[in-house]
Amino acid sequence: MSNAPASSLSTSFSWLQIVRLGLVQTALGAVVVLMTSTINRVMVVELALPAIVPGALVALHYAAQVLRPRWGYGSDVGGRRTTWIIGGMAALCLGGFGAAVATALAETALAAGLALAVFSFLLVGMGAGAAGTNLLVLLATGVESSRRGAAATIVWVMMIAGFAVTAPLAGHFLDPFSGLRLVAVSGTVSAIAFAVATLAVFGLEPRRLPSSAPQTPRKPFRAVLAQVLAEPAARRFTLFIFVSMLAYSAQELILEPYAGLVFAMTPGATTKLAGLQHGGVLAGMLFVAGITVFIGGPLLGSLKVWTAVGCGLSALALGAIALGGPIGPDFPLRAAVAALGFGNGVYAVAAIGSMMALAGRGGEAERGTRMGVWGAAQGVAFGAGGFLGTLAVDLARLVATEPVTAYATVFAAEAVLFIVALLIALRVEHASVGRRANPLAQAASFQLHPGFDAR
Repeated sequence: MSNAPASSLSTSFSWLQIVRLGLVQTALGAVVVLMTSTINRVMVVELALPAIVPGALVALHYAAQVLRPRWGYGSDVGGRRTTWIIGGMAALCLGGFGAAVATALAETALAAGLALAVFSFLLVGMGAGAAGTNLLVLLATGVESSRRGAAATIVWVMMIAGFAVTAPLAGHFLDPFSGLRLVAVSGTVSAIAFAVATLAVFGLEPRRLPSSAPQTPRKPFRAVLAQVLAEPAARRFTLFIFVSMLAYSAQELILEPYAGLVFAMTPGATTKLAGLQHGGVLAGMLFVAGITVFIGGPLLGSLKVWTAVGCGLSALALGAIALGGPIGPDFPLRAAVAALGFGNGVYAVAAIGSMMALAGRGGEAERGTRMGVWGAAQGVAFGAGGFLGTLAVDLARLVATEPVTAYATVFAAEAVLFIVALLIALRVEHASVGRRANPLAQAASFQLHPGFDAR
């Protein structure tokens, strides 16, 4: 049984306040995208480090997000989310800047640079978990039911915009590349992101009015966590989420090095490639939202159908990227990457919408903990996917005579993993939506990147 909330919100968010929440997500995404794309590529190509090094660092960042349930529970107990959001953004931005400094330092002092990188990536993981989880709880509790669909769409799109805008802009200022330029770009992005997030959320959380209902003793964290994990439907759905997000994330840390080594792209060009992929994700999400809202029906309104379609499109795009390597510069890599992003967006919005139908169960006093549980689950999958993807590339390069063969093999394996996820998706329960139910309303409640969080 859920505990009775100790207070109630005095007001609901206006449209301007909802946009302010979206700015926090934009800021979060802007910092994270540099960690998972640009810094990763620089370590592999410019510093000639094994791909497993940035893979392990990003896996560490995702591993730290297993603390998300604890961050959510902490704000449940305190009853305020703003402190956790601002504190999390401070840790995230400091870690992002520290990672850039560590990468530049590693060029002349490898051991010191890697030690600083470990600390910085841990800080990013904890900051993204604290800020992202509690921001989504604040959105869920501060928006009245009639506005949640539109509010969620606004916030989710602004988060993806943080990826799509920051990557190409950073790429522009990184050329010609140097360690000092990387530190300057990362520091600027981190400072702007923290300032924007702090100003956006400051004074936004409504005052809470005392409740006349009798207070019941709050369950300890472990009891609340065990209650959430005991739901059979949630456990069944976890298998699909883990497999699909493993496939989703395994390409993230090897795509830019692949473009640099096989297609001779510069750091700026590969960073722009990441922006193109995130733009495709945004397009896929909006496409599914439009179809389900304005057409709907038993087929086009089925999130199970769109989850399967998204997995299938992602598998086809990964297969094309794998086959394009031997073709070389004449292969339309940008088009294939955009198609991969589109398929990922279709899959993500449909799958997450279905998952939120399960995660939304429970009382208001446990909402932060529940949000944290799902954030931790996707964090483990993302961390494992990124690490295993880079490990597979390094192992394949020990056998293959050319880098292109190693990378193509791993991309093909990821395509197969998406097909497995498609088959699982057809056997599990998904939510269905009608003409007026926007799946983004639920998708925004779960951060697919540490922000794709999920933010």
